[in-house]
Amino acid sequence: MPVTDTIADFLTRIRNGSSAKHKSIEVPSSNLKIAIAQILKDQGFIADFSKVDDSKQGVLHVKLRYYLGQPVIREVKRVSKPGRRVYAPADKLPRVHNGLGVAIVSTPRGVMTDKQARRENVGGEVLCTIW
Repeated sequence: MPVTDTIADFLTRIRNGSSAKHKSIEVPSSNLKIAIAQILKDQGFIADFSKVDDSKQGVLHVKLRYYLGQPVIREVKRVSKPGRRVYAPADKLPRVHNGLGVAIVSTPRGVMTDKQARRENVGGEVLCTIW
């Protein structure tokens, strides 16, 4: 069955894998998913990721992270969806749990966190929030 929202599928696989306490998950790769995975790694939500080439588009292998047996990721929400896109200017970007979480934003300068977007004074599409 084809997936219409690949980012939501990626986030759901992370959420389900961490709640089931899997060591890693695999998803079909794309440049946007790689950028999101890089942000999640930089912010400490996942341990690591790597792209494995196959004869098609490639597979993204994501190693999940746990602390004292509990998943580091408590909540992942898709904000902008194919049916309802959510855009925000730099001064209106959401703050997730007063800065404890991260909003991932797709801007004209690339995919970045809400803090980076505020620092560079650029807005964009709010892809998801995570904490």
